[in-house]
Amino acid sequence: MRNTAKITTAVLAAGALTLGLSACGSEKDSASDTSGPLIVAASPTPHAEILTYVKDHLAKKAGLDLEVKEFTDYVTPNTATEDGSVGANYFQNQPYLDDFNKKKGTHIVPVVTVHLEPLGLYSHKVKKADELKSGATVAVPNDTVNEARALKLLDDNGIITLKKGVGNEATPGDIVKNPKNLKFKELEAAQTPRSLDDVDAAVINGNYAIESDLKPADDALVLESAKNNPYGNFLAVKKGNEDDPRVKKLAKLLTSPEVKKYIEDKYAGSVLPSF
Repeated sequence: MRNTAKITTAVLAAGALTLGLSACGSEKDSASDTSGPLIVAASPTPHAEILTYVKDHLAKKAGLDLEVKEFTDYVTPNTATEDGSVGANYFQNQPYLDDFNKKKGTHIVPVVTVHLEPLGLYSHKVKKADELKSGATVAVPNDTVNEARALKLLDDNGIITLKKGVGNEATPGDIVKNPKNLKFKELEAAQTPRSLDDVDAAVINGNYAIESDLKPADDALVLESAKNNPYGNFLAVKKGNEDDPRVKKLAKLLTSPEVKKYIEDKYAGSVLPSF
């Protein structure tokens, strides 16, 4: 049976307050008490599914007590890792983490890269990207890194042209050629799949695409290439906790042949092992 808990931001906020009060006492938090279970914050798909596979099939033999907590946003897993209410997280890539640490003053570091979720362009209204009409509206994630990543995907496929040298902070203002006069609707990444009936197309993160019963390998109009892709998703901890024996055990399990086969079999090219 899956031992996961879906946590809303509101509930976590209340929990964070309780944690802050208890931290003044003698109780240890999840990150500092290495004798307790390793609590890992994760996006539901595919991260929590992969962790649950590890928990159900590999952790006991390795002597790892693993607890998985699901989060549906891209902010709370890092803040929970920073404040110690969870011991690790698994949901993000390096450009996103670099931007988050810079803006939030957090101290999260990667431990081991596990997989890649190719970003894709999807539509309920056209079958091919070149069928998008002049003035079409395209939804893109509104966080800095994923918006830049979405625009780069469109640039790589000749749909738009970005200013040379623009990096992980690209915005629609950096578009120098837009032959179809596309309009961009910026949404929280989790909302992009729900926008498909309201916009002409949407660039959707792989995990949210899968959660919405889209198959990136089959359904995307255009899809990121895995070659030299910097957006691999990794296990991460607060700096200083990299040598936690529980974290080391989990890192080894997440990059095991068993997990590689699980990812390949379950996701059929929509999620790619990165080890």
